[in-house]
Amino acid sequence: MIERLHDMPAGTVGFRAAGEIESEDYEEVLVPELRRALEAGGGLRTLYVIEDLEEIEPGALWADSKLSFDLGVRHHDALVRSAIVTDIGWMAHASKMFAWMIPGGIRVFPLAELEQAKAWVAGSE
Repeated sequence: MIERLHDMPAGTVGFRAAGEIESEDYEEVLVPELRRALEAGGGLRTLYVIEDLEEIEPGALWADSKLSFDLGVRHHDALVRSAIVTDIGWMAHASKMFAWMIPGGIRVFPLAELEQAKAWVAGSE
């Protein structure tokens, strides 16, 4: 499940991913919220809290690939900052490893530093 975080700083958008991730999570939550943020202007400042993933269905992996391509190619200049907040070791490591591929700045934070991650994404740190 992917859900929108509502307690985010102004000008940012945040999501929490946990449990089973399905393609509907992208179609119904992630993509519409990111499109709204793009339409609002001011660049994308995103935060992703990733906890206790159980399964990512193949359709969700495809949706993730399409979204990554869309953001990376079509909206390359709109990406300002992204924070990954997780205690999942392999996820943190992979995020750091591929950070160079993500336009804008990306930083990985442990779950205990969620508030610092929000401040960083908002640009106040």
